[in-house]
Amino acid sequence: MSDLATTAKKRPIQIDLSTDLIAEIDRLAVIEKHGPARWHQIKQGLDGGCPKLKSYWHFHDCRYDKISRTCAEPDHIRRCPLPKHDLRNGRLNQAAYSLFLFIRDVADGDLVGWIDRQLHEANAPPGPDRLARMRASLIEPLREVYGLSDKVLTMALSCILLGAPKKMSLWTEVGGSMTAIDTLVHNFLHRTGILHRFDAKHAYGLACYRPGGCADIIQAVADHIDARQFNPSFPKVFPRFVQHAIWQYCSLSGLDVCNGNRIDDSRRCENKDCRVRLMCDRVPLRKAAARITAPSNPLVSISSA
Repeated sequence: MSDLATTAKKRPIQIDLSTDLIAEIDRLAVIEKHGPARWHQIKQGLDGGCPKLKSYWHFHDCRYDKISRTCAEPDHIRRCPLPKHDLRNGRLNQAAYSLFLFIRDVADGDLVGWIDRQLHEANAPPGPDRLARMRASLIEPLREVYGLSDKVLTMALSCILLGAPKKMSLWTEVGGSMTAIDTLVHNFLHRTGILHRFDAKHAYGLACYRPGGCADIIQAVADHIDARQFNPSFPKVFPRFVQHAIWQYCSLSGLDVCNGNRIDDSRRCENKDCRVRLMCDRVPLRKAAARITAPSNPLVSISSA
């Protein structure tokens, strides 16, 4: 564990809270000009006297707003350390302090050790829900940190866990099982008719991570694909790889095939050069689709893609 702890200290972890390209460019421009909120800066500023800064649990409902310079404790705003960090908006200031307090108070100042303990405690007993339990042991507590959605958490945690030394096998196993469902991945599953075939139609959001949602479907697909054929160092079952392959196929920065820029979402896709066209149901996103006859085994066409 010392190898990972040393690396973490030398290379600060930055969690991306942006969701679109313009916001990301704006965020990077602000960081370039003013710098990010750093651990030692937050630590030094916690003695400002505000009762919200006493602990992770006290910090709940801070409500700091950058533009109006208001919060839940207006009598303490003049000495509050949050406005000293010139981030893009007040939500990012709250997220930085909430995460700091979580690591200090919940993880006892050792995030690496906390992750390791959580995974080992959730590892037993064996069973089909073992990986789901281990994922939940990390995501459910961290979900309470201000500003951290399931998508952000799965992206960040997957990168952290997959970067662990090989001897930390639980880390890499759980990291490989984490899938980050964004609108590109969800819409791909909708357009291709996969959601319909699994009787799993739902709106994008938290439902993607609920039982039978997008994440479970990608897990089911990954169970039928041996990822080692693409890279011998990959685990046999690698949901994160499957999810990333879908994202890469759709993304503007990837193959740029299946997305709203290429497809008129009020009608069926007309791209005759799409590599998955023959197995795609071409379901419009914003129009009631004609009835689709589901195959007897919805994985038959998916696992052969």
